[in-house]
Amino acid sequence: MRSLVLLLAAVLAVSVLLAIGVGAAAVPPGQTLRYLWAALSGGAITPDEVTTYQIVWQVRTPRVILAVLVGAGLSAAGVAIQAMVRNALADPFVLGVSSGASAGAVLVGVTGALTALGIYAVSAGAFLGALLASALVYFVARQGGGLSPLRLVLTGVAAAFGFQAVMSVIVYFAPDGEATSTVLYWSMGGFGAATWGALPVIAAVTLTALVILRGLGRRLDVLAQGDESAAALGVDTVRLRRGLFVLTSLATGAMVAVSGAIGFVGLVMPHLVRLLVGAAHTRVLTIAPLAGAIFMVWADLVARTLVAPRELPIGVITALVGVPVFVTLLRRRGYLFGRA
Repeated sequence: MRSLVLLLAAVLAVSVLLAIGVGAAAVPPGQTLRYLWAALSGGAITPDEVTTYQIVWQVRTPRVILAVLVGAGLSAAGVAIQAMVRNALADPFVLGVSSGASAGAVLVGVTGALTALGIYAVSAGAFLGALLASALVYFVARQGGGLSPLRLVLTGVAAAFGFQAVMSVIVYFAPDGEATSTVLYWSMGGFGAATWGALPVIAAVTLTALVILRGLGRRLDVLAQGDESAAALGVDTVRLRRGLFVLTSLATGAMVAVSGAIGFVGLVMPHLVRLLVGAAHTRVLTIAPLAGAIFMVWADLVARTLVAPRELPIGVITALVGVPVFVTLLRRRGYLFGRA
């Protein structure tokens, strides 16, 4: 286990370095490291290197770091949500969070609301939309003070369709095509808008969620066995499921607010990791964030270089990889979803 963690951490570090250097203006790894060190230590660079330095530090580095955070966060959230609703097909967006965020972003973009927040207005609208969707799903799905897994999934699906209808109405009555492009971005995701200013909040939210979820690993093992078994072992399933719902909704909303809805990462990555380390959630929640971060870094690299100078939505890349992998898992005889 430790060797696998060290291997994945090394692969992630190399992937980050290569992703920062690759692009329209290619920068060798050694030079990339020198620029990064200069930025962190206040070192000097020559005048003719300023443009390349700005590309490396101001454009690519925050983008790659955001990809790492979102990939890790979506993978961990997928593990937790699959245990919470006991559904192997669940992912971080099954609760309608992504549709609510997309509707909030489009509404802010079209109406010009939250202009006091400047360049963060659309992201703030997306986060508020995600919170609204989460609150709606929670209060509708709540029954007898608890959250039924089946009601959560069904309510989330219904909320997703409802918010998609809201987006369609907004786009239909929008005075120009800006709403359509906004919907496309928030539906397929991307890291092109990454800035250093947006990273502290998403980093704090994602890392906090990762630490808490890993600490709940043993309880998730019990929860995945069913409410009756969990209650017999002394686990308060009502309180645990409520806490997981709030935590995963906040984390997913924060990630969608800065990157849009990126599918298949939170769905497929947990299953792939279970094949490697088994179904114990403590192990899965240790490996899945690293694997998801590596995958997202490379998916983003392909998205911005495959048809350069144009950029593909990253959701296209994750779907092209995720669909065949998911189908392969379905056809694998030796694998039972959620149990490895």
